[in-house]
Amino acid sequence: MTDHQQARTTAEAAVTETDPTGRPLLSGFGNEHQSEAVPGALPRGRNSPQRAPLGLYAEQLSGSAFTEPRARTRRSWLYRVRPSAVHPAFSRTDNRDLRSAPFEETVPDPNRLRWDPLPEPPAGTDFVDGLWTLGGNGDARQRSGMAIHLYRADTSMPDRVFGNSDGELLIVPERGVLELRTEFGPLTVTPGHIALVPRGVRFAVDVAEGTSSRGYVCENYGAPFELPELGPIGANGLADARDFLAPSAAFDDVDRPVEVVNKFGGNLWTAVLDHSPLDVVAWHGNHVPYVYDLRRFNVIGTISYDHPDPSIFTVLTSPSDTPGLANADFVVFAPRWLVGEDTFRPPYFHRNVMSEYMGLIEGAYDAKAAGFLPGGGSLHNMMSAHGPDRETFDRASGADLVPQKVDDGLAFMFETRWPVTLAGQAHSAGHLQQGYDTVWDGLRRNFRS
Repeated sequence: MTDHQQARTTAEAAVTETDPTGRPLLSGFGNEHQSEAVPGALPRGRNSPQRAPLGLYAEQLSGSAFTEPRARTRRSWLYRVRPSAVHPAFSRTDNRDLRSAPFEETVPDPNRLRWDPLPEPPAGTDFVDGLWTLGGNGDARQRSGMAIHLYRADTSMPDRVFGNSDGELLIVPERGVLELRTEFGPLTVTPGHIALVPRGVRFAVDVAEGTSSRGYVCENYGAPFELPELGPIGANGLADARDFLAPSAAFDDVDRPVEVVNKFGGNLWTAVLDHSPLDVVAWHGNHVPYVYDLRRFNVIGTISYDHPDPSIFTVLTSPSDTPGLANADFVVFAPRWLVGEDTFRPPYFHRNVMSEYMGLIEGAYDAKAAGFLPGGGSLHNMMSAHGPDRETFDRASGADLVPQKVDDGLAFMFETRWPVTLAGQAHSAGHLQQGYDTVWDGLRRNFRS
């Protein structure tokens, strides 16, 4: 090896991203990645050779229609020990607390609603059994709309795998570390990070022994999440494509019964295989899972006056047929400086054509002084009036407007173009707060003519 080659190899090794266990990760959103767990497993120069290397099977996983524009095409080629076609018939199984659109158990509710965190799970609850649906909109069978779920889990999935034919899953941990073992390789996701598992990708979720994990899930039935356009912001800002990290190939070589749970058409179906379907030895493509550290989000805000619209905090967006009108947005309220002059700095009073579900990962949210807890959430449906509570308004109205660092909280929002209709269990849940409207009591008349 020449000195130049050695220097190049050293430089490449120095910038390789790794997960908390030291496993290499692949950098870039929407990139054409490739990875192999065994050297020589990935064919060169073609996708489906007459005989795939190492006796593997070539299989394409398409996350978009064949004829969609190239920029929106999502597909990956997998080289696996057995093809996915090797399975017995699926049969219906209990949906547990998982619900799907269309939501017809209740009518859309214009009231402002807020929930405490989910109660602790019964012992032995894994990620699939611990999914609990709050509500959503659209129709999973028509590939439009979204659903809001919460999860809690204290048990790993050593012999169970989950896949979702209805949509992609955006996972937002609030407590506890999740180890996602996917067809593409493992991903570790911790509070303050998100993970996205594309439609159809199978995965298992492991949690640390003796711990209980919980968090939020946005199930996106519509167009896959993508990075928002930057417009006049220019080339840099918000979420950087290089900070989204995909896994390196790893595979299970397991010949024992493994249950595959598939969400299809709003229901759960199950089949037991005689091997693990997480047996992909090599892969290439752009229909891949990834993780992202929310604290790498490059916040853009005002340096003169007025609080910016929350759209400036958009991490990912699922577009609709109407330009600029999202099927679903994922928005983060990350640590940031507030420096506007003669400005009411908390989020302003607002009525919105979009519907907003807010969750809290840690700390406190700057528009609510109390009652909004990590693991909990609030729903302000289309045109429901909302804004800071009385205590926050009074404090912000009289604050000294010196530069202020907001660094004691990490909140997020699932925003969607249609009203969110509640699942029946969310409407009658014991952790639904009563009297949420009272936080605005005491916003007295200040008008002076």
